Amino acid sequence: MSRGLIEIGNLNVELTPRPIAPSWIIEGKPAASACTLSQSADGTATTIVWYCTEGKFNWYYDFDETILILEGSIVLENENLGPTRYGPGAVIFFKDGAHAKWHVEGHVKKLAFCRKTQPVWLGFAIRVIGKIKRMFIPAAGQKAARLMGAS
Repeated sequence: MSRGLIEIGNLNVELTPRPIAPSWIIEGKPAASACTLSQSADGTATTIVWYCTEGKFNWYYDFDETILILEGSIVLENENLGPTRYGPGAVIFFKDGAHAKWHVEGHVKKLAFCRKTQPVWLGFAIRVIGKIKRMFIPAAGQKAARLMGAS
């Protein structure tokens, strides 16, 4: 197993300030900080630990984001969702283009999996190419297993 293809992270990392846009803040002085744990080679997927102090603010998503609440609690709402409280263990998915009003109660710490969306046709083309590759070019691990079995 190549360790270069596997990244190991930890949730206890040093966070750096990532201020919320002042125009998004509704109430209070929420202070956000974060640390990027990993990023895909093509830059379209990122894993982040994010922390925020108490306050209310808007958040506008320009990528898909799945979050896992680790600590604290939030109340989310938007035009389709009345105020709903979420705490540790809650998993929430925000699609590219979503908008939510966040009310952080005390503080919140989340693990976020962010992915920039691609046009549907591009995703389809990538899956087709991947399938063709797997059909005609054996994976290194499969090739090594066959070689070991032949000796």
